[in-house]
Amino acid sequence: MCHTAENKALLVYITAPDKACASALAHALVYERLAAGVNILPVCASVYWWQGAVQEREEYALIAQCTQAGFAALRARVCALHPYDVPCIVALSIVAGHSPFLRWVEGETQPVQHSGEF
Repeated sequence: MCHTAENKALLVYITAPDKACASALAHALVYERLAAGVNILPVCASVYWWQGAVQEREEYALIAQCTQAGFAALRARVCALHPYDVPCIVALSIVAGHSPFLRWVEGETQPVQHSGEF
C-alpha cells in the first residue's frame, strides 16, 4: 500500500461521559470501518471550563486509529452519536510507527458491505 498524505494513520482522542457511551462509540466506529481499532481507557477525572465555571467529572477516554482521509467521516459519526454538545475529538498525527501496524490501520479502514447492524 502506498502511504500518502490522504491515508496517513492518525490517533484520535475522544472522551465519553460513561462506559456505555464509550463502548457504543468504539463499536460503531470499528464496525463502520471508520477506525481500525479503538482503545477504551479506564475512567479518568476531567477538569474543564464549561458555561462559565470550572467543572469536574469522570469520563472515559478513547483512542481510535484511523487514516487522515477517513478522519472527517469519523468526526461526523462521533458528533452524530455523542451526547455532548461539544465532544472532544482531536486527531494526532503519527510521526513514526511500526510499519505493519500502520498498514493494518490503512487496510482495516477500507469500506466493506455489512449484512446488518453489529
